[in-house]
Formats: sequence, C-alpha cells, structure tokens
Amino acid sequence: MLPRKTKVKGKVLSIPIDRIEPSPFQARTRFDEREIAQLALSIVENGLLQPVSVRRRGDKFQLIAGERRLRACKMAHMKEVPAILCDYQDTQTAALGLLENIQRQNLNPFEQARGIREMVQLWGCTQEEAAKRLGMTQPTLNNKLRLLMLTQEQQLFCLEHKLTERHARAVLRLEDPELRTKALQQFVRQGMNARQADAYVERLLTSAPKKRSVPMVRDVRIFVNTINKAVRLMVDAGVPASTRKTEGEGFVEYTVHIPTGAAQR
Repeated sequence: MLPRKTKVKGKVLSIPIDRIEPSPFQARTRFDEREIAQLALSIVENGLLQPVSVRRRGDKFQLIAGERRLRACKMAHMKEVPAILCDYQDTQTAALGLLENIQRQNLNPFEQARGIREMVQLWGCTQEEAAKRLGMTQPTLNNKLRLLMLTQEQQLFCLEHKLTERHARAVLRLEDPELRTKALQQFVRQGMNARQADAYVERLLTSAPKKRSVPMVRDVRIFVNTINKAVRLMVDAGVPASTRKTEGEGFVEYTVHIPTGAAQR
C-alpha cells in the first residue's frame, strides 16, 4: 500500500489493480475482447512494457491513459500494475486520454467525434482553438463533429457494416434522415467504396425534383438568418445542432434539431 501523501509524481509505481478506477473521460465505448485477450497473453509472457498513467483520487487512483492495458492486466489476473503517477487537472486528463486514442487510431469515428465534442465543452473554447490544441485543422475537426448529426441507429449501422468516415459524411449531404438510412443501406448492398458512395449521393441530389422556391419578404429573411446564425454558434461550441428547411404553398418551415445532454452521448 502506498502512503497517501507520498511524493512520487512522474515515477513508475506498482499499484494494486483494484485501487485503479476507470477514467470518466474515456471516449471509447467499444473494446475488442479478442484484442484484449491477445494483449493479456503478451503481458503474461513479457510483462507490461508500457505503464498506465494515473492520478490520485483520495485513497484510490483514477486512470488517465491505458484503458486497454488495464483491462488486459485484469484479464491476466495481475494483482498490481506498473503506473506513472501524474498530477493533472480534468482538462489535461481528458485531453491526454483522447489524444492517446486518436494517435493510436483506437477510436471509431463516432467515438472520436464524441470525445472531441466533450473536449470542446470541457475547455469552453471555440472549435478553432480546440483544433489547435488537438493538432488538427478546423475543417477536419468540424467534419468529425458533423458525424454526430447521424442518428444512433445510423452510427451503429456504419460500424456494424464497416463503413468508413467518408461513407458517413457522404450521406450528411442528404437532409432527410430516411434518405440517409436508405443510402447507407445501398452502400452496403452494392459494396460501394467511399468514392462510389459520394457519386451515388451526388446522383440522388441532382435527380431530386426541384422545389419551387417561395419568395421571402425582408423580415422573414432576417428571421431565417437569425436562426442559421444561432445554429452555427451552437455547432462552433461543439453542439451538433442542425436545421431542416421545408417549403410549401405560401410558407417556409424550419425545424431546428438540438440534441439534449443525454442524446449527445
């Protein structure tokens, strides 16, 4: 047992595995048990070559980075695990966990998008600033966040059928959620690669019947611009809000979709 006030930050310690709690900032939600088992076998034969990182939380330790390694150590029935004790705040802890997963490409595109959204909210910064901190361009970050505009069912469909991020982004050009689902199903049915998927969506858009535009008076146009500006501000703040425009005889209908806190996870 380690004394509670021991000053050993930055050093590798041997910590009882049952005293390490999972990180509340873990973006990854799906783990490959077969992959974990293979890692556990390697740990049994060679030991844990790279320690996990933790921070102290009362009498316990909270994991910062190394979720797969920790799970493999538990599977290998280890009683203690090598760990680097760090002194990080929430923002640093969340960023390190996300960056480790991104750099190792262990997150699927939707987990990555949720992790980025949580970082933007935790930092309380703009997408531009978040992109700089995460080492990516703002358009790249924005494209990843837009993936969360797909429904949970559509996201799961992409993962289960191994559709790429480009497949998912292609259907975002379609405003109708039902058309997006049908397009995703068609990608799988015809075995389309990402380039073919883009071309398929383009054909859908160009073949769709043109709707007769409804002229808007100046006051209505100002109102619509206000809505669009508000939605853009939410998106910049990390909230994947979206709008849908429907034109009818003598009216324009705007639907604004704003995910709640529970729905965003």
